[in-house]
Amino acid sequence: MPKHLVIVESPAKAKTIEKYLGSDFKVLSSVGHIRSIAKKNKDGGDAVEIANGFKTTYEIDPDKKKIITELKKAVKAADDVWLATDEDREGEAIAWHLCEVLKLDPSKTKRIVFHEITKGAIDEAIKNPRTVDMDLVQAQQARQILDRIVGFDLSDVVRKKVPGGISAGRVQSPGVRLLVEREREIEAFESSFKFRITAEFEAQGETFRAELPKRFDTEEEARTFLESLLGATFTVGDVKKSPATRNPSAPFTTSTLQQDANSKLGFSAKATMSTAQRLYQEGKITYMRTDSVNLSGQALAQMSDYIKTTFGNEYHQVRKFKTKGSGAQEAHEAIRPTDVGVEQASSDEYGQKLYDLIRRRTLASQMAPAKLEKTTVTITISTSKEVFEAKGEVIVFDGFLRVYGGNKKEADILPAVSANDTLSMQSAQAKQLFAKPPARYTEGSLVKKLEELGIGRPSTYATIINTIQVRGYAVKGESEGVPRDIVTLNLENNQINREIIQEKTGSDKGKLVPTASGQVMSDFLGNHFNPIVDYGFTANVEEEFDDIAEGKLQRNKMLQDFYTPFQELIEKSGGIDRSTVAQAREIGIDPKTGKPVLARFGRFGPMLQLGTTDDKENKPQFAPMPSGAKIETVTLEQALHAFQLPRIVGQTDDGQDIKANIGRFGPYIQIGKLFVSIKPLDPHTITLEEAKELYAAKLQAEAEKNIADFGDGIKVLKGRYGPYITDGKKNAKIPKDTEPTSVTHDQAKKLLAEAPSAKKRFAKRKTAKK
Repeated sequence: MPKHLVIVESPAKAKTIEKYLGSDFKVLSSVGHIRSIAKKNKDGGDAVEIANGFKTTYEIDPDKKKIITELKKAVKAADDVWLATDEDREGEAIAWHLCEVLKLDPSKTKRIVFHEITKGAIDEAIKNPRTVDMDLVQAQQARQILDRIVGFDLSDVVRKKVPGGISAGRVQSPGVRLLVEREREIEAFESSFKFRITAEFEAQGETFRAELPKRFDTEEEARTFLESLLGATFTVGDVKKSPATRNPSAPFTTSTLQQDANSKLGFSAKATMSTAQRLYQEGKITYMRTDSVNLSGQALAQMSDYIKTTFGNEYHQVRKFKTKGSGAQEAHEAIRPTDVGVEQASSDEYGQKLYDLIRRRTLASQMAPAKLEKTTVTITISTSKEVFEAKGEVIVFDGFLRVYGGNKKEADILPAVSANDTLSMQSAQAKQLFAKPPARYTEGSLVKKLEELGIGRPSTYATIINTIQVRGYAVKGESEGVPRDIVTLNLENNQINREIIQEKTGSDKGKLVPTASGQVMSDFLGNHFNPIVDYGFTANVEEEFDDIAEGKLQRNKMLQDFYTPFQELIEKSGGIDRSTVAQAREIGIDPKTGKPVLARFGRFGPMLQLGTTDDKENKPQFAPMPSGAKIETVTLEQALHAFQLPRIVGQTDDGQDIKANIGRFGPYIQIGKLFVSIKPLDPHTITLEEAKELYAAKLQAEAEKNIADFGDGIKVLKGRYGPYITDGKKNAKIPKDTEPTSVTHDQAKKLLAEAPSAKKRFAKRKTAKK
């Protein structure tokens, strides 16, 4: 019988740790948090009692009751208990909640931490146990309580005052503001262009490219310059060679890992963190929530041996990076492999890609700089005072580029030329270049910006970005951009030819684009709850959490200092006129009816309205906002076109009307009560043939879904998660040992009678989620 019980928060972590501990230890998992803030306290009041020193009532999560029962039995059977949850604030809070629920004394119960799951690290932790750090617990509680207060009180205001408003959060709201501000910078950007001149020269049988540093404002100026090159002599004026070095970056922190995984692998912040967590729990990498760039002495020694053996002594260079800030909740080491010699760490494609990225970045941080030779050739023009410049680069010694960052496009290698050499120009081109507006944020660049502003911490970046998208305040763009005409003037064989080419501009694919809901929400908070979206204020709150974690600030003082002014803003919000939030814009007058056409924000986002609610005789008509249009920019022509829907496309073979329209989820056709998505077709132009084809495919899918129909509304259907019974109002699962095709009418009625109603199912789901 094991004497010692070790409790961790993840089954995968438990499995890995159990390999390193002897038979005297039993390792069990809490499977994450076991308690959360209750909806109400025992007296029916708010679970966070603000007037009572922010006393908080917690409740065991419904799906954790069985786990708690098993842990209680194991605690009784063990001689002692070791809490081995993660070493950050969340892990410390889980340890404290375990003490509370399992009746363990937090001042005496052994608490062990490690930032890598290896035998050496586990043995060292067992030799040096501590107790629960209540300062870290208080910091986690402060964040949780504050987010609860802001989430409940502010979200209630948002639902009442903001059309389509769902919720507002303390940290997600500044994130939305960043996206909205960038979007408006892009909208306000005034495009301009200049002409860039490039030329191809030949020397010793080799062709190379050179560029004129000067830009021309007009096509006429560019053409005049190209004409001046006709019959000109080109001479090498100067050749400058200069040595350069390129140094590796520091090993990964949580933030830089999310940035690089996004830019190099296309991983979202959420996917990066879940993949990194699996690697950590399997003992392949160190703890993945950290803002430290330090590496342990043991890790440095291991990498020194590996680099010297694999690449040679000249490739090794010890580096000790300094962490910029101090976050008391974070681990004390960067993210690195537990064994740098292991190349294959995961059978999962995502896991292996991320591990390889981490391993290469870590190795590179301890390798010699790359040595380069940069060359600049200046080319004079006999007919002009302007000069061309050709730039090249040669890697003399690859250094760290051997493992990381060496796949970037290298600069041109120039032929060996000397001053006064005469060159032959093969061709020249003047190309119209448009100035680019600020780039939209990717998940990676948003993480970087949040970190720069001091908003959030390693444990919250992924959650912030995921919440913004789940709440519908931003979406990942899908547009490849729109074509734009580009003027080029090509000089070849002593002739200048003008050509118009097309290049795409304005692509937002993979970028975070704020929705209309996000913009309305951000404006509302900025106007009425500015501290919630103020970057400096939000960063200061994060620093106060750090101070609590370090024992420099009392939890309740910090909470009260935040709550008092916040509550004043909540009380003032009652006077906000909902009609002034996201005001409607009159686009023009419908020439047929003489009624005003409005663009406004509705429950499900931007929409068009024909007529007013003041008209008692005729209710207003509504239409969805045309694709790509906005409340601020939609034209009367676009709006009138939108009101042509719904459109009768034709009839089915049995004489039913086929209506085409656009709804909340996109374009569709409707036949009776059946709705069929027609994406990516346009409801204004879809043909009868196309509509019939989509209708037939839908009927076939519905028929294949139908296992049995008893004729009274009760059916056995194939569903997304398996077969089920329905009467149109209630759904019932079919027992696993029952064949769906053998279900009788009486069995179906009985199962439906025993099944919970949709209302009860929703309440149960809501409780489980909470």
